Amino acid sequence: MRDVTAKSVKLNRDLDKMLEQALERDLLVRIGWGKQGDEKPKKGEIGVITHLPKDSRVLLLGDLGECAGAMNDGGTFTLQGNCTSMLGSFQSRGRITVERDAGERTGHRMTGGEIFIQGSAGGFAGSRMRDGQIVIRGQAGKKVGAGMEGGVVVVLGNTDSEPGQAMTGGRIFVAGSCPPPGEGATIRSILDHELEELASILEPHGLQLDSDALVIIPSTDSPPLGETPEYSITEGFESIGLVSSGRERLSNSATLDTETQILPTGLDENGLLAPIPWIVESKRMTAATGTYGIAQPGLVTSEPRNNDLMLVNEDNIIEAVDKIGNCAGMVLDLSCQSSLNDAEIEALLVSLYSRMNDDSLVFLKDSVSRVEHLFRLIVELDLDGAIVDAATPGGSRAAATLPSIGLAAKAMNIINQGRCIFLEIDEPPSAKDLLIAKAAGCSGIVAPPTDDDIESEIHRLYGNLRGWMRELGISGMSQINRKNLRALDYETAAISGLRLVGYDRPLPMWLNK
Repeated sequence: MRDVTAKSVKLNRDLDKMLEQALERDLLVRIGWGKQGDEKPKKGEIGVITHLPKDSRVLLLGDLGECAGAMNDGGTFTLQGNCTSMLGSFQSRGRITVERDAGERTGHRMTGGEIFIQGSAGGFAGSRMRDGQIVIRGQAGKKVGAGMEGGVVVVLGNTDSEPGQAMTGGRIFVAGSCPPPGEGATIRSILDHELEELASILEPHGLQLDSDALVIIPSTDSPPLGETPEYSITEGFESIGLVSSGRERLSNSATLDTETQILPTGLDENGLLAPIPWIVESKRMTAATGTYGIAQPGLVTSEPRNNDLMLVNEDNIIEAVDKIGNCAGMVLDLSCQSSLNDAEIEALLVSLYSRMNDDSLVFLKDSVSRVEHLFRLIVELDLDGAIVDAATPGGSRAAATLPSIGLAAKAMNIINQGRCIFLEIDEPPSAKDLLIAKAAGCSGIVAPPTDDDIESEIHRLYGNLRGWMRELGISGMSQINRKNLRALDYETAAISGLRLVGYDRPLPMWLNK
């Protein structure tokens, strides 16, 4: 763990303890000063002072890194210093004040509350915001309000290029110099009732907006933004077969081990035990009350059990902090976070896993089309593993994901480092699917169940899995590998790199691989 990461985790954990006592006594928490009032400013911490609860108050002295004050849920945070990108991102309510400058993407994806920057803000302030208010006393960087859907941004200084790019809602008020708006936005003069509306926002700060201010709003005649292509899987593993590779068939009385152990990197105990190599993807697993359902881990978005992984995305990132401490670990979904850089992703992770146990699992999830970037992140950020979604824009064949994952994993030495890879598919898995994923080097499959009767489905899969293992001559999940896989047709062999059934060697194009 990097020094700045360790410092940030400690600061969040210390703050949570202080806030509990401060809220009971209605006190302000001061950070950055010694017991004698001497200044001890913080410097560079990332993902800190996040998830502030309602009525909490924090004053901090120093210069912070990414995601300061993010996921604010009703607290008041004042920073006597500067911060870098994503100040107050995902804020739902509350108030944040920065007495100097803020970096890019201030208030990214915020849905309420107020952010006040006494200095200047970097580019993309208010990006994709849905509601709330951002007031920037100084200058604003390029593309202020980019993609905003609602809310108000007020810039009392000048703005850089392309303000309002791709906005679909909300308003941007500019008192200083304003270049032509970006695509999807238009500009007009401020209206009298808007001056009255903004007076209630600005007067508490001793500020005002003049009648010559400009307003940027969505354009009604702009070209459509375009819809994101649908991610899908057009074909599963139907064209891949399993062979014994010379092993003898096991007897019905043979002892079989279907379990998969998912361990935190560098540890050989604790972790998560999956009775069969399937993580059940569901909103919640609390309805699984039978013997098999209780033991099988899930990937859930709400009500996690102690053996579930919680999927954290834009929709639940605020409330997730109250739940991730009670489950086996979390999975941060990057598929909706494509605009974030490595430092911002790490800061979001810090804000979350500082509220978890030290041996909790931390995974990232993204599409197979970004698998190299995904694996690089889990290695550089020292995470426990990745979930690779086999779906791609326009549709994909699951067999084609195997060489992509295998080559990327080999390049980053993923498996030898003890990190896990799970393959996500969009249909309920068969026992054959589970074995194919294991043979390809994955720890298992993430997939939804057929229906609400998870208990019966897991029981059926468990039996089918044992039948396959006896036929293949393997007594444990670790014994299956690529030698047990065969492509059932030439095209599948070409896209997967697997040997064609009936052949003793790979096809010519794979001989040099």
